[in-house]
Amino acid sequence: MNLRERIEAVYRGEMPDVVPYMLDLSHWFYHKHRAPWDLSVAYEKPETELIACHRQAGAGFYMPNLATFYRVSYPASVQTSMVKSADGQSITWGLATASGRIERTRIWEEASYSWGIRDWGIQAEQGLRVLAEALEDRTFAFLPDHYRAWIDTIGDDGVCYVGTGYSGLGQLLNYWMGIEGTMYGMMDWPETMRDTVERINANTLKLIDVLAASPAQYIVMGDNFSSDIQPPHLFNAWSRDFYTEAVRRLHAAGKYVAVHIDGRLGGAIRMIRETGADAGDAITPTPMGDLTPARCRDEAGPDFILSGGVSPDLWLPEVPLGVFEAKVREWLALKSRSPRLIANAGDQVPPGADEDRIRIMRDMVDGEGRY
Repeated sequence: MNLRERIEAVYRGEMPDVVPYMLDLSHWFYHKHRAPWDLSVAYEKPETELIACHRQAGAGFYMPNLATFYRVSYPASVQTSMVKSADGQSITWGLATASGRIERTRIWEEASYSWGIRDWGIQAEQGLRVLAEALEDRTFAFLPDHYRAWIDTIGDDGVCYVGTGYSGLGQLLNYWMGIEGTMYGMMDWPETMRDTVERINANTLKLIDVLAASPAQYIVMGDNFSSDIQPPHLFNAWSRDFYTEAVRRLHAAGKYVAVHIDGRLGGAIRMIRETGADAGDAITPTPMGDLTPARCRDEAGPDFILSGGVSPDLWLPEVPLGVFEAKVREWLALKSRSPRLIANAGDQVPPGADEDRIRIMRDMVDGEGRY
């Protein structure tokens, strides 16, 4: 089997010859080559150098982070803006409706090679109304030529996940209010918060329908789930119905659904499994995460795909190689309990990672990941 066939087999519930090995090398790759990591740009053409990097490393490709596979359009009553500062160190996004204007800003942080959040866009209840008005009537059009170009470039060396972006609550947590602001908003403006989340989710289901009708096979959803931020009781109250319905519609169209869980796992794996999703992506066990691989499988049950396994800190050169290898081996041991397993990094291979460990993990998977 090639890399693509192994991933496909796991999603079909079959046993591949070897545990699939795939990585998101984008952040590490951009940092190593001092390449742009520009949130103001969406790639319409495949990132051929990034895909080639995966191919040379023998790691399956799956996550086209900055790709655009569908066009988002806003009604005439909504004005959108995105302004990058003259020095390229900040990007500000804006939305304006009849109810007002909101803006959010991220700043470039060279040390982590990432965009930190400087200004949350919603500080008052009126901002929620602006956000709901701005996002509730978006329309979506799939771009099949863009998707086909990525698929053709990846070939047999992986698959192509297509992302849906955040749910209504995810928009507030990750873009517009932050964790603290969102929690206060739930207490101070519960009706407006609920109305905003539901209007955004109803619109996002229109995107789900567009993806269901598209040639895309693997859909990735998620709000950067972490059970200390969205514990099951909060998820059930605010987001479960949306995710369950989205998964139902995608499954009805023959699609597979992965959900990005890149934080605390206790409770989160189970709650996402219960939506009907096929896989948890970015699963990060101990030492950085809160569950051992065995406990991850306990929560997942035998039929939910666990994709992840090696937490970001273990890729760094200051961590003894033997510790890294032991954790790879611990993850691969899960194959004895279920073939619903993908060997991956916990989220991404980080900037500054020891490049040799990408090859070392590949060789370990080839040797110890055979069924």
